[in-house]
Amino acid sequence: MFDIELKAVSKKYAGTEEPAVKNLSLAVEKGSIVTLLGPSGCGKSTTLRLIAGFERPDVGSIALAGKVVSDSNTWIAPEKRGVGMVFQDYALFPHLNIFKNIGFGYKANDHNKRITEVIELVNLKGYEKRYPHELSGGQQQRVALARALTRKPVVVLLDEPFSNLDADLRVHMRLEVKRIIKESGATAIFVSHDQKDALAISDSIVVMNEGVVQQMGTPREIYQYPENKFVATFVGQSNILEGKMARDEESVITDLGIIPCSHTHGLKSGEEVYISIRPDSFEMDPEGQIKGRIKESTYTGESIDAVVEIVFDNGTRRDLLTHIHPEKEVKIGDLVRFKVLPHFIAVIRHD
Repeated sequence: MFDIELKAVSKKYAGTEEPAVKNLSLAVEKGSIVTLLGPSGCGKSTTLRLIAGFERPDVGSIALAGKVVSDSNTWIAPEKRGVGMVFQDYALFPHLNIFKNIGFGYKANDHNKRITEVIELVNLKGYEKRYPHELSGGQQQRVALARALTRKPVVVLLDEPFSNLDADLRVHMRLEVKRIIKESGATAIFVSHDQKDALAISDSIVVMNEGVVQQMGTPREIYQYPENKFVATFVGQSNILEGKMARDEESVITDLGIIPCSHTHGLKSGEEVYISIRPDSFEMDPEGQIKGRIKESTYTGESIDAVVEIVFDNGTRRDLLTHIHPEKEVKIGDLVRFKVLPHFIAVIRHD
């Protein structure tokens, strides 16, 4: 069952030449977490506002829990859609304590009981009488999420929920928010421009650019098998090479040699293609087929992120991004060899 369905939805704002969202179709299964991922201005926040009812689509239909809330003949107001919203700045009331913030606007007979349930769900028991300024950023975020969940919404919409958190807290809150949403049984859509947030929290990811969906899939599918150059370079780092499909139709002929690929999209021998090679696909090896010099290196603790300059037989040069094991000793100017590992390599159709 789908809790959210968008069919051929488009939205153009007055005074703009191009639509913010173009012909978007999306189906979100009940209980799943989906992230709309893309750069600023790609249409992800507009999509969230269309689902919430803050904007009306020019064409297309939107249904929540099987009920049409917007099409050419139907319009249901935001407050009647059963949507819970978590804003980027949390939008907590500074003059209300945590119990009253979470219960604001909730007038059902089980008012106190429901608020207590949600407070326990988000691990804030004992904080009921505190005020927002007395809480950490992560605690404030949990209050905002609890308030959204109090009404048992059909869907929860979260707009850049981690953007105001520092790096360590951000990592913790990804896990915490995912746990809370899953335990509540809610269906959730996140908006984010951060690929690490999307990969960590999502059941599926929708990558957008210029109002158009570029690819939908699980985090693993999006990262390992990007379908175009935009996805390959936006979701993580990647080396994009030109090549041709080999006769076996399972490898690609490139300037680096013949590279085997496990994901070829059914492309045929001789077709011109791009190949996406993640930095982790290169491994230092004294017998490796790729030879170059270390041009730049950055020690991150987890790896050495290096730029290796390759000089081809015809004299042309290009830089490759690679991750070197942190125990390896390398310095700028070193001559090194690499082999290509079979994982994290995908073939992309030629534009």
